[in-house]
Amino acid sequence: MPVVGYFGIASPDLFASRLRAFRQGLSENGYVEGRNVAIEYRWAEGHYDRIAALIEDLVRREVAVIAAPGSTPAALAAKAATTTIPVVFVTATDPVAARLVASLNRPGGNLTGVTALALELGPKQLELLREVVPTATVIALLVNPASPVLAETQSRDLQATARALGLQLHVVHARTASDFDTVFATLGQLRAGGLVIGGEALFTGRSEQLAALALRHAMPAIYQFREFAAAGGLMSYGANLNDAHRLAGVYTGRILGGQKPADLPVQQSTKLELIINLPTAKALGLEIPATLLARADEVIE
Repeated sequence: MPVVGYFGIASPDLFASRLRAFRQGLSENGYVEGRNVAIEYRWAEGHYDRIAALIEDLVRREVAVIAAPGSTPAALAAKAATTTIPVVFVTATDPVAARLVASLNRPGGNLTGVTALALELGPKQLELLREVVPTATVIALLVNPASPVLAETQSRDLQATARALGLQLHVVHARTASDFDTVFATLGQLRAGGLVIGGEALFTGRSEQLAALALRHAMPAIYQFREFAAAGGLMSYGANLNDAHRLAGVYTGRILGGQKPADLPVQQSTKLELIINLPTAKALGLEIPATLLARADEVIE
């Protein structure tokens, strides 16, 4: 029975829906966990300093495929650790710019996977937030400096958008979930009228915690994945993460079936969705424009 090594940046409970999607993708190629494929899991629990050791452990285990969905640093660690074991990633950044693959159409090495539209969406998220809080003059962007490619690109792009909108943008940092309380206390000192949460695996795995903090601190916030709005966050706009993980499962199954990563073009998860949480808007004293509600894919009431 072939063994897939699955790396998760957070914990199993926070990845539950994504794991179901990944297994669904595997099943589309005839692979069912426990029946004709085994999966060994490694969880970093949000600690980026554990990534390299956990990936190296899977390499020593000589798994058939390493699946590293949702974490660019994990994909980079896998690339550094092995040139022979196929690696399937899900990344929010440009995999060519991050040097994961040679090109999207011809990855060329032992890595391939899925891009999940995050970097490109930051400016649009800022524009959407501005529609909801039109009187705000100061907006904050939360990034994780442990993912420098994401953090630097998102900071640069949103600074440009903020200037075009006549807004002042402050970039705040969180390396671990233990930094979140300090971040939200800082937002008050900065007099921020809204928060854009950067696309980052640490934040994705802590959507509920971030949504609760935003509500407690009366901070209008937007993130890219539905889980944030469903947990009580004001808005989400971005790719469907479960779809990206399903596609990663599909590629993992195709590699188990004999295909090579070098021959599998990097896919792009193009399903975008805007979710608005009306009870949260009411709790924050915000009136959502009717035109924005009409554009939403889902309105949580």
